[in-house]
Amino acid sequence: MSERGGEAAPGPSPAPVANRGAITATVICACVMQGLDTTIVNVCLPHIQGSMSAAQDQISWVLTSYIVASAIMMPLTGWLAGRFGVKYIFVASVVGFTIASALCGAATSLSQLVLYRLLQGICSAGLVPLGQATLFTIYPREKHGQAMAIFSTGAMMGPILGPTLGGWLTDNFDWRWCFYINLPVGALCALGIAVFLRPSRQMRRDPFDLFGFAMLSLAVGALQLMLDRGQTKDWFRSSEIWVEATVSALCFYLLIVHTITAGERSFLNKELLKSPNFTAGSILMFGVGLILSGTLALMPSMMQVLMNYPVFDAGWMMAPRGFGTMLAMFFVARMIDRVDFRLFILVGFLLTAASLWQMTGYSLLMGSGPILFAGFAQGFGLGCTFVPLNLLALSGLPSHILTQGTALRALMRMLGGSIGIAILETQLAQNTQIVHSRLVEGLRPDNPLAQAPFMPPGFDLTTPHGLAALNQEVTRQAAMIGYIDDFALMLIVVLASLPLLLLVRVPRRRAVAAAADD
Repeated sequence: MSERGGEAAPGPSPAPVANRGAITATVICACVMQGLDTTIVNVCLPHIQGSMSAAQDQISWVLTSYIVASAIMMPLTGWLAGRFGVKYIFVASVVGFTIASALCGAATSLSQLVLYRLLQGICSAGLVPLGQATLFTIYPREKHGQAMAIFSTGAMMGPILGPTLGGWLTDNFDWRWCFYINLPVGALCALGIAVFLRPSRQMRRDPFDLFGFAMLSLAVGALQLMLDRGQTKDWFRSSEIWVEATVSALCFYLLIVHTITAGERSFLNKELLKSPNFTAGSILMFGVGLILSGTLALMPSMMQVLMNYPVFDAGWMMAPRGFGTMLAMFFVARMIDRVDFRLFILVGFLLTAASLWQMTGYSLLMGSGPILFAGFAQGFGLGCTFVPLNLLALSGLPSHILTQGTALRALMRMLGGSIGIAILETQLAQNTQIVHSRLVEGLRPDNPLAQAPFMPPGFDLTTPHGLAALNQEVTRQAAMIGYIDDFALMLIVVLASLPLLLLVRVPRRRAVAAAADD
């Protein structure tokens, strides 16, 4: 293919059709395996805490170590793939992830588990960007929409199915099987990549930008530490949080200055920032990560703690989100070449907003119907946005920065999820306390409504048992309002993201077709 519009020619020509299906299946398995581990541990975390005899603030490092390591290593994937080749880094990532999963399952102490989760996060960083870049290179340009629909199904099904699978494994076996489940899948993925994927034809020998990587690592690591420990340290009333915030902001500033002034030696390629589609799409993907991870973190705890659903029931009730996502992926794949990409994104965000608006009407007296319906609608809406966002942001990138572009977009989604969870959990805790204090204002002995026969049986202001039961119910009601406030905040984020669609430029169909035929 010749160069068009100043873009570099793409990399290796598409693989033979016989191998393309096998490579696609292998990539999807790797992405599903990685996606499962981002959420499957959330369900079994209380069981791990009891098994390890860990405190609440200590057990959170099981999640944080994985997120921090993956976020720091993800942008490095592009340089490693260009230096050593996509195939070899892909195989190394899958093998390392599988070994780390086995070590996590065999961990006998909290320190061991955190260390192995750190290794697991390092190895998982390359699975999604390398898989996405691989599909872009083995499929011709006119089939990128179908390829991204298939990839997006795998990438989003992992986090959605994680709670269901984690609940079933924890109920029927043990929390360690949430890690052991990766072993057979990882072995098959490594074998498939080694057998079917061809080595890259061109190897870039760019020097490693140690300063840029160090600044990005420190910025992301300090930010994640601040978000993870902010609630327990009372945020900016703590000197530790101030130090972490200052380090993160300073390192981000130095990274931006270094990227602008270092030229081609920079760890991050400036060509990515010159693409308005990549910039706008990455910001929108940040919002998608916030909504996806936020709801996946809030809903299981809401159902288990407030509505007394068993862990398995709370898991499978998240399944309609997955069915909605799959249905949207197949629909978008068939219509992507006929409809403006921005229309899919607009419809998807509006459906997501509608489902969040419905969730602001949740109550403790409702059945499972509203949860299932809102989950399906939200999954369908997010599924409509994922494929067009990937195509708009990545299709126009030169091949030599494609892997880095996919890695940075995956990083934006992960940061959106981690920042969103921290904000939502903080707001949930604070609003629960505020509403609780307001509700108890009326629970006084001189209030006739707080006396029999108006007070339900079991609640009594004059006995310790009655006071404890009453306080528990007030906390439950206050927490429900806190969850509703979180859903309202996510609704505002979705609506505030819509103006970014005005920055997106849709490529001409004829130009794309011509490039595909070249």
